[in-house]
Amino acid sequence: MEYILIFISAIFVNNIILSQFLGICPFLGVSQKIDTSLGMSAAVAFVMTLATIVTYLIQKFVLDAFGLQYLQTIVFILVIAALVQMVEIILKKVSPALYQALGIFLPLITTNCAVLGVAILVIQKDFSLLQSVVYAFSTAIGFGLALTVFAGLREQMSLVNIPKGMQGVAIVLVTAGLLSLAFMGFSGVDGGLKVLLGVE
Repeated sequence: MEYILIFISAIFVNNIILSQFLGICPFLGVSQKIDTSLGMSAAVAFVMTLATIVTYLIQKFVLDAFGLQYLQTIVFILVIAALVQMVEIILKKVSPALYQALGIFLPLITTNCAVLGVAILVIQKDFSLLQSVVYAFSTAIGFGLALTVFAGLREQMSLVNIPKGMQGVAIVLVTAGLLSLAFMGFSGVDGGLKVLLGVE
């Protein structure tokens, strides 16, 4: 039951982009077309889940064990960057087709603060390894949902006659704000689910 709560909460209630404002760069930069947003979402889901597992293990068995918690941010950034490079090399050798599909998005993930944010959040929330994996994967789904919905809205905006003063970045930011407000409607779902599932 607890995992269902983490899953739904990470996707809708505490959406990484629209509620916590992490990963805004790809949200605004890679959301012009649904195809590219789906590719980016798949790459983020893979790297975010993998990075969370590796950083969790490093935190528990290296940083905590040797009293090096103050190095968390630097170590996590280096680990995520190394993981992205490693995944890129392995995909290039093992599955060229998948590398072609995700290749252009993988370097962008290195600078995606959502991946680092999730790795730090699971430590702050004191999750177990399984809870961390569920949270990371759910957050990646939430990231993909926000990105894809926003890409769909931007594709529709290209067909509409927008006033000259609102064209370009202005209408994109207004739309992002309205989408964020729409997701705020899920904020009561969290408490209702806790009562329904009997989770304290």
